[in-house]
Amino acid sequence: MTGTTDDEAVLREVLDAWKAGVDAHEPERVAARFTEDAIFQGLHPYSVGRQGVVAYYASQPLGMTARYEILETRRLADDLLLGYQSVVFAFSGRPPLNVSLGLLLKRLADGWYIAHYQVSSLP
Repeated sequence: MTGTTDDEAVLREVLDAWKAGVDAHEPERVAARFTEDAIFQGLHPYSVGRQGVVAYYASQPLGMTARYEILETRRLADDLLLGYQSVVFAFSGRPPLNVSLGLLLKRLADGWYIAHYQVSSLP
């Protein structure tokens, strides 16, 4: 992985908070880790803003959990960090879903937030 351990620590802090909200099925908690104007692309049509993130995660089945592995980080500027992850979403009663997740994190006055979220499913 290219990047620094500091960059990975920043990314891990944001991803751990995201994962905790996903695993607890708390869409508002997930959305709180995004900027107000975040571009969000899950496996449905994209949205802009936290309300789209809330709607997306509210539609996910109860019991869905996420497990991630950080593959790459790149510091694009002092306040911008790019992360590339593999994520496995696990479900009750159906096979897991393996995806690739690209994130752009932005540092605001009170911490780091997801400004762009892009998922792609693996063939």
